[in-house]
Amino acid sequence: MMSLFQLVFYVPSGYAEEVKHAVFCAGAGRVGNYDQCCWETEGRGQFRPLAGSQPFLGEENTLEYVAEKRIEMVVDGRCVDGVINALRRAHPYEEPAFSLLPLSNPPKEKE
Repeated sequence: MMSLFQLVFYVPSGYAEEVKHAVFCAGAGRVGNYDQCCWETEGRGQFRPLAGSQPFLGEENTLEYVAEKRIEMVVDGRCVDGVINALRRAHPYEEPAFSLLPLSNPPKEKE
């Protein structure tokens, strides 16, 4: 039986389409006979770059706020490594925030 995961990541709103495209091309967002499936919401992220960081936005030791999107999608367990690599390559942040959660509902068997 195939294992499924839910990928959740946060990205500056202006970069959402580029990052989604990269992870879709790596195999994320496929559900049955559909592809490029995801859920997204708008929000505000915050962070403070510390000494030694190379922030995409902001300055060292200054709290930064940015309009971000939270994007969620299903990932087939066989594609996880490629999807995470694509996310890291396409994401503008030095350390993108993401979660990979196992799903308990198995995919529907094709008849």
